[in-house]
Amino acid sequence: MTVRQIERLVIRYRESGAAGLVSRKRGCPGNRRLDDGEAQHALAIIRGRYADLGPTLACEKLYECHGIRQAKEAVRRLMTDAGLWIPRRQRPPKIYQPRARRACLGELIQIDGSEHPWFEDRAPQCTLLVYVDDATSRLMTLHFTATESTFSYFEATRQYIEAHGKPVALYSDKYSVFRKTGSNKDGNRVTHFGRAMYELNIDTFCANSSPAKGRVERAHLTLQDRLVKELRLLGISTLAKANAYAPAFWQLTTRTSRSRRRACSMLTGRCGLTRTLSYRASINMRTARQSG
Repeated sequence: MTVRQIERLVIRYRESGAAGLVSRKRGCPGNRRLDDGEAQHALAIIRGRYADLGPTLACEKLYECHGIRQAKEAVRRLMTDAGLWIPRRQRPPKIYQPRARRACLGELIQIDGSEHPWFEDRAPQCTLLVYVDDATSRLMTLHFTATESTFSYFEATRQYIEAHGKPVALYSDKYSVFRKTGSNKDGNRVTHFGRAMYELNIDTFCANSSPAKGRVERAHLTLQDRLVKELRLLGISTLAKANAYAPAFWQLTTRTSRSRRRACSMLTGRCGLTRTLSYRASINMRTARQSG
């Protein structure tokens, strides 16, 4: 406020007391108030021709087809008052049919990557690969990596199998690591990760939406809160140190029992696991198919 405005307020206070400090524009129509006739005309057009359009599109059509130029929020307010539009916050929540949990630990593992500043400002942003059991919502494997790639999932899957055994199936999103939109020149649409899981006799499924794999999505929120603070308290700011600490973290946050230590059959040898979870194996298989 300027000095002149303060002087005017002081004069009003001396003349009328506290009531003189109230703005004299109170109760008067605003200078930018929408004309009632124009508003009713626009609302009649929307009700007759654009009742199923959203406020933004209706605002554009009013200007393009009828020459009525109104602000988007003004059109939104008109449609809301007329009952033609329900604000998102006032809509009833969508009810999704919950998917029943699997019966046993290790029967289905939800996997996903979360890109987040896990080390805050101490290091660049990285990705955490999270493996969550569908039956118990138990954290099974955490693996820090620079990017979410096929080789990163190979490393994380190897850690899981060596620690817990071979799962029955993996449940993921439709990321390019797990699902190809097109096919190769030979007509093959299987990704390298899918090829490796096929050799290990592990089924892979892709979710159609994020709520379908909600257990791993909720785990992301918990980890982005608790794990970030744990890394800060321990002074960890590198991928190597974070991966070394990850097993201790998920073991501390998981209630272990004798009946849940081993879920599925273990692989008989690690040499087969090393051969399968490698890029060279897919190259050799492709060469053999072409030569055959």
